[in-house]
Amino acid sequence: MSFITDDFLLKNGTARKLYHDYAENLPIIDYHCHISPAEIAMDKRFSDITEVWLGGDHYKWRLIRMTGAPESEITGNADPKTKFRRFAAALPLAAGNPMYHWTHLELKRYFDCDLTLKPSTADEIYDICCRKLADPSMSAKGIIRSSNVKMIGTTDDPADSLEWHEKIREDKSFETSVLPSFRPDNALNIDKPGFREYLEKLGKAADIKINSARDIMKALTNRLEYFCAHGCKAADHGLDYAVYSPADEDEIERIFADAMCGKPVTRGDADKFRTAILLHCGSEYARLGVVMQIHYNCQRRVNSRYTKMLGPDTGFDCIRTDNGGEAITRLLNDLDSRGCLPRTILYSLNPADNELLDTVAGSFPGEDGVMKVQHGAAWWFSDTKSGMEAQLKSFANLLPIGQFVGMLTDSRSFLSYARHEYFRRIFCNILGEWVENGEYPNDPEYLEKIVKNVCYYNAAKFFGIE
Repeated sequence: MSFITDDFLLKNGTARKLYHDYAENLPIIDYHCHISPAEIAMDKRFSDITEVWLGGDHYKWRLIRMTGAPESEITGNADPKTKFRRFAAALPLAAGNPMYHWTHLELKRYFDCDLTLKPSTADEIYDICCRKLADPSMSAKGIIRSSNVKMIGTTDDPADSLEWHEKIREDKSFETSVLPSFRPDNALNIDKPGFREYLEKLGKAADIKINSARDIMKALTNRLEYFCAHGCKAADHGLDYAVYSPADEDEIERIFADAMCGKPVTRGDADKFRTAILLHCGSEYARLGVVMQIHYNCQRRVNSRYTKMLGPDTGFDCIRTDNGGEAITRLLNDLDSRGCLPRTILYSLNPADNELLDTVAGSFPGEDGVMKVQHGAAWWFSDTKSGMEAQLKSFANLLPIGQFVGMLTDSRSFLSYARHEYFRRIFCNILGEWVENGEYPNDPEYLEKIVKNVCYYNAAKFFGIE
């Protein structure tokens, strides 16, 4: 019997109706992810399931490491089947982990495989998946088509040429919109290694000689306008912690000059500089109709030994506990008071911030029929069944849940669109429980509206997707 049944996670009749009648066949708007536009443009083919699943997935790497596997058989030079067997050995131990659900949803949806992954089935599943991947329909574009994806928002540095986005757009047979998202983190990180070298790259892309903080802002505006000419709908800021420390222009220029002379930049000075850049970017997003996303409360690369060995984004990050509520609120208020607050989505890696972000969002009224500030979907370590439920229930407690912009993959994998199905099932189950418990009326008109809006239409309107 298949582990992934038609009614997986749908615990009552109302939930099943909501999902199957309203949510199941809606298109996907994946407005924030990390897949490669080059791989889409080249219509990448995958040699084996290990490449697809383990090639860049730090979620899976972390899980396998916890079982004591040698790094050579996780990210190292071991053969693909050995790495797959390591994952198959680790996964059955992960009861309650969303990866167990994601894995089997992907096996079912993309490989028509009902087997559960464990050591005794590893080789059979490996062979099934590799045979399927040999089919031309399992190319990068083929997977996106079969997943009913309407729009993908990639994550791109301001200095990127966007040449791959141009090539994707030239393929008239590919109907999914693949749009760049503006990610200017490198221009904010004045206190981190490589800042001066990055400014040379940014200046070259913008055709501006960067000699001041004001020049950085001009270069970012130049590149943002270039991104918008290529269909950009969103920007994203990955902050270690929320900042708001305003300073006058002379102070910002002094901080910039010190950094360019090689002087150490204090946290206080770095916060002032980042605040100035964030305020400039936020006002430009409002001018150009770009959604601002802010991700914060992350400790990155906490294991220095492994980071030195493997580099960043390899699975050695964790939750931060900075209380950023006041900083976030003051940043948004500064922009709002000047009439240049863009549509904004806030994400904290710390789930203790759920109610905080919901009350922040509720302090900035909506416009044009949508909430202007959103508390984003459960992110990263909170991207679990219980984490999604907590985020959704907190949102519903404090805001109109029918206004929520819904799910995103935040993934580097082409098979991660199953996470949208996972979210939709969880959401429909929660809504179904409220109906069956007598906490919300069985009103077909509004139930259909809420489900369809949260799963698709709200995101389409919020990001301006036709």
